[in-house]
Amino acid sequence: MNSDGNQRTEDHDEVIPPKLSDASINDRKRHATAQQPPAETDRSKDSPEKQSKFFEGFRSWLLYAVIGTAIAFQMFWTQAQQVEPIPFSRFLKDLNEGKIKNISVGQKRITGTYAHDLPGNADQFVTVPVEPQMARLLAGHNAEFTGAVEDNFWGSVISWLVPMLAFFGFWVFMLNRAEKQTQGGLMSIGKSKARVYMEDRPTVTFADVAGVDEAKDELKEVVAFLMEPERYGRLGGRMPKGILLIGPSGTGKTLLARAVAGEAGVPFFSISGSEFVEMFVGVGAARVRDLFAQAQQKAPCIIFIDELDALGRARGLSPFGGGHDEKEQTLNQLLVEMDGFDPRQGVILLAATNRPEILDPALLRAGRFDRQVLVDRPDKKGREAILRLHMRRVIADENISYERIAGMTAGFSGADLANLVNEAALLATRRGADKVSMFDFFEAIERVIAGLERKNRLLNPRERKVVAYHESGHALVALSVPGADPVQKVTIVPRGIGALGYTMQHPEEDRYLLSRRDLLDKLTVLLGGRAAEELVFNEISTGAADDLSKATELARNMITRYGMNDKLGLVAYETDPGYFLKPVGMPTNARRFSEETAREIDLSVKELIAGALARAKTILRLNRSGLETAAEKLLEKETLTREELEEIVRRYPFNPEKKSA
Repeated sequence: MNSDGNQRTEDHDEVIPPKLSDASINDRKRHATAQQPPAETDRSKDSPEKQSKFFEGFRSWLLYAVIGTAIAFQMFWTQAQQVEPIPFSRFLKDLNEGKIKNISVGQKRITGTYAHDLPGNADQFVTVPVEPQMARLLAGHNAEFTGAVEDNFWGSVISWLVPMLAFFGFWVFMLNRAEKQTQGGLMSIGKSKARVYMEDRPTVTFADVAGVDEAKDELKEVVAFLMEPERYGRLGGRMPKGILLIGPSGTGKTLLARAVAGEAGVPFFSISGSEFVEMFVGVGAARVRDLFAQAQQKAPCIIFIDELDALGRARGLSPFGGGHDEKEQTLNQLLVEMDGFDPRQGVILLAATNRPEILDPALLRAGRFDRQVLVDRPDKKGREAILRLHMRRVIADENISYERIAGMTAGFSGADLANLVNEAALLATRRGADKVSMFDFFEAIERVIAGLERKNRLLNPRERKVVAYHESGHALVALSVPGADPVQKVTIVPRGIGALGYTMQHPEEDRYLLSRRDLLDKLTVLLGGRAAEELVFNEISTGAADDLSKATELARNMITRYGMNDKLGLVAYETDPGYFLKPVGMPTNARRFSEETAREIDLSVKELIAGALARAKTILRLNRSGLETAAEKLLEKETLTREELEEIVRRYPFNPEKKSA
């Protein structure tokens, strides 16, 4: 059973650079063309002197080869003429008569030398042996006999040719497969995999981006520099070499980069940081070199590296890689290339990451990524603009209140809002409606926040009663304390993985600062369900597990991060668990205090939670009649809206705490 709270977003001052005229941008788009790389010199057409020298050298080598072949053939022929093949029967006879001087016995042949020359000046012989038993049998007859040499030439050829052909075929197959995977074969493995987009007809422009006006204005300056470099360089200024887009996932960093490509009308190299690294050592560095070489040939252009943290992770953090790690070599090459190219050539490097704290400090220094642009979650006005942008593709009712939906979606990113609009459209389609209405958006918000409704999870009467009082306790405490977010809905219908019921709260406006009283009110609301269980049933259940986890985390943050404890003083004992520019290499759970301080922190956390629980019990004890009525209505209807809860509160006296507020 969850008690949903609001998420915090940060405010930013809006800085708008000089606005470009549409006529100037359109005129630049019509005339912007990518510079083609210079044609390679045709080396096949050499001078006549070089050709003459080549042919003279070739004829000399050919003459030497012919002479050497003739000499070898003559030696072989002379040696062959001096050997006389004889039958095996004659060999036996000459051997018995002592005419043979020496013999060399092989597996298939017997060679030797006669004591005197044979007719024809041949003094050597060769014969094929016969099996001894067969030779003795044949020797008794006056017949000439010799062994027969079986012709197994083709068998020998096949025995070594077939394995060679099989190996060659397998090698060709592997080369073709590698060529398909590497898009050009093994010889092109060091080539950049960047996709080049020529935005003559842009599909995404700045008109398709909303909710991040500050970041959009920063990137409009990049487009203006590419179109009018003389205007921005007339006072001696230069464009930053690199612009790093920082922000949580789903806030529109990649969409902004695509919009820059669509507006600038120049070649746009898009690649992910993980595409640089392969299993072969040196491939990543080669691809970085090739990427910047292609970009300089097609300047002016934009290079966009998405998920830079996959490539630019801080060096020295890996216990195994050291300085020879492939990723570190790739990062070193990127740093060298960023130092080497001149931004006046019109090459601008854009990168995006949602984990800037793990980037190498050398990447973030001035002269490389000079400018860091925060693309944060949108505020209420930004969420409303994003909703209007996505609703252009949806058939919606005219009575939809974008302002109310934006107020109910605090902490949502641009991707979350796009998913919300899609879910509302699907829900409207499922129920057979002609248009998307506010009802569909309410259901979509519930589905996104709490999960799918699980109608097949049936609770027994005892469990339903416990859940009803638990959620009623959350709702009534939230309606009683002044710093709690307004309650929108209470239900005991199971949703998601483990929620048997939930209380939906949404802030009416974005809040960036919370006081100690506000945090104590949130802590009290989180413990309202457990307080109702103890007050009504005099026992506790496992239903408050998620509430206790959130309450413990909130109480610990109040003590260790916000300095809201008099005993421990204004000391930050823990670092921010967020991800924005945290010191590299520092673990999140680094402990920098003594055992005595740790014990004092634990006691203070228990004290805060115990005080909030006692306060929630007091509020519910004073509003016991309202608690009983709300629980009964929940058991009857399963869901109570904000208006129904307010009607219950109006029938019973308010908590004095609310009146004083």
